[in-house]
Amino acid sequence: MFTYIIRRILISIPLLFGISLLTFVLMQATPGNFFDTLKLDPQVSPETIARYERLYHLDKPILQQYFYWLKNLLRGDLGYSFFYNCPVDGIIKSRLLNTFILAFAGLMVTWTLAIPLGILAALHRNKWIDRLLSFLSFCGLSMPSFFLAMILLFWASTAGALPLGGIHSVQYENLNGFEKFIDLLKHLVIPTIAISLASVASLMRIMRGNMLDVLRQQYILAARAKGLPEQKIVYKHALRNAINPLITIFGYHLSDLLSGAALIEIICNWPGMGSLMLTAVRAKDVHMVMANVLLSGILLLVGNLLADIFLASSDPRIRYDH
Repeated sequence: MFTYIIRRILISIPLLFGISLLTFVLMQATPGNFFDTLKLDPQVSPETIARYERLYHLDKPILQQYFYWLKNLLRGDLGYSFFYNCPVDGIIKSRLLNTFILAFAGLMVTWTLAIPLGILAALHRNKWIDRLLSFLSFCGLSMPSFFLAMILLFWASTAGALPLGGIHSVQYENLNGFEKFIDLLKHLVIPTIAISLASVASLMRIMRGNMLDVLRQQYILAARAKGLPEQKIVYKHALRNAINPLITIFGYHLSDLLSGAALIEIICNWPGMGSLMLTAVRAKDVHMVMANVLLSGILLLVGNLLADIFLASSDPRIRYDH
């Protein structure tokens, strides 16, 4: 396993370079740049714009610009944000934690609900509870997350039960530790439900199908013939095999920590990476876009690596020898 992890890490390095190069070329290939907006400002002289272009090597060919960016990246410098007029890493540090909080809350809600509900539906196949869960799952799959977020915000505005956006209340700084935690939970309710509903519905359907397939296997029939308790058969023998495909999906879900909640962040005014990425793309803030894409790529590769490790840990038949 250790050799496999090292090999995967070494393979990931050129993949990240390829992702960053493609993103850089696509950003530069689109018409215009950030300084086109500055040229419309009469207070900014052409000499100032030319000095910025020389300072950040934006007057060089595309590949040469990329290698300058790559050189700075290897030294730990993510570049300079022209739109926010400050280093990229400072802005990302202030926003990344907020995105992780929201995405982690959605991840916990999704997996905490989806697996038990999928097992419950499989154990009561074609009964009323299975039909009810199937109906609710189809409703969840058909409801766009952004539309659900707007409905919940409208309900909150009329009921006054939950905050309408943001991450903290106005009086947040005057609260004690426990009150701050409760305030954060209240602000998390609407965006978490919005990003979790479709995922819960999808994973529940997958878990139900996997459990039904496993419960038909011969070793389950043999376990029942031996007189083992049904609870032990389901949760010790069947669940362990039925959950394996979901572990792989879990790896992909980790990569959604930056991208999956982006639209919900914008709608719910959550100060995370989603609105930051949208602003950077619209402003053609190249260094900010590159940092966002690089973080997403790293999370995708790390998520898949962790999924492989968890899969080998849960199923002793799986080995990565080649």
